[in-house]
Amino acid sequence: MAAAGLSILIPVFNRDVGLLVSQLSQQASAWPGPTEIRLLDDGSAEAYRLQNQRLATLPGVCYVELPANVGRAAIRNQLAGKAQYEWLLLLDNDSLLPDQQFVARYAQAQAAGPAALFVGGTTYEAAPPADPALRLRWRYGRAREMRSAAVRQRDPGGQLSINNALLPKALLQQYSLDERLSGYGHEDTKFGLELSRAGVPVRHLDNPVLHDGLEPAAVFLAKSQQAVRNLAQVLRTDGLGATTRLVQAAERLRRTGLARAAQAALGAVEPALRRNLLGQNPALRALDALKLLWLLRAW
Repeated sequence: MAAAGLSILIPVFNRDVGLLVSQLSQQASAWPGPTEIRLLDDGSAEAYRLQNQRLATLPGVCYVELPANVGRAAIRNQLAGKAQYEWLLLLDNDSLLPDQQFVARYAQAQAAGPAALFVGGTTYEAAPPADPALRLRWRYGRAREMRSAAVRQRDPGGQLSINNALLPKALLQQYSLDERLSGYGHEDTKFGLELSRAGVPVRHLDNPVLHDGLEPAAVFLAKSQQAVRNLAQVLRTDGLGATTRLVQAAERLRRTGLARAAQAALGAVEPALRRNLLGQNPALRALDALKLLWLLRAW
């Protein structure tokens, strides 16, 4: 029997993905079956499209452009629908590979089983960025996203990220990402919680990608607020996400009758919280407070 093939799926938006594609192409032979790299551009600016169009000439690479931006969930669903092979490796376009064994580690994990989905994790540079505007995103990534496989495995579905995840095509088609969640955030939260509810085995690996796309604090704050709105929507429509720390904090305030008072108090200091987060020494507790305020307003 021929070995199962691998489709590496990368949504592209305003990013030159040449280095990532080169790294993946060099490692593709570590997968025991056939491979392809599929790039789907989600309405990038012309300069980025021109940079990435050249990748279509590389062997094993398929590059396609969408006429307009469709969003994070829809573009991954479209990529999965076009994939040739049985296994999918989902990567964000601001990822880089940490070493020459990245694909090989996934191949070994898939061969060993028995999980249906493997999550590799994310890492960040050890040194802080020189630009103060990027420090909030770097601090958040180091403190909240850069977790070992052992830590993530304690809550396998709740710690799931669809960046750097290996899974069967049939699984993503059965539990497709919710395209109602517009903008940024929590389409992977809902996906992971649905898999947990269905009893789908998830295995976390120490096979991280390097996050190479730090955003300015103002952009990250806007995305974080959108993510909180999406979380509130998932709670209202599907009853998912109640186990997240943010929701649990808001629920405690609601149960004790303190939600309105907390919302008023946090609203009063919101400008100060934003100033801190946009400054040179941002505190993650200030971000936590803002997220709680946003959830109380949206819920």
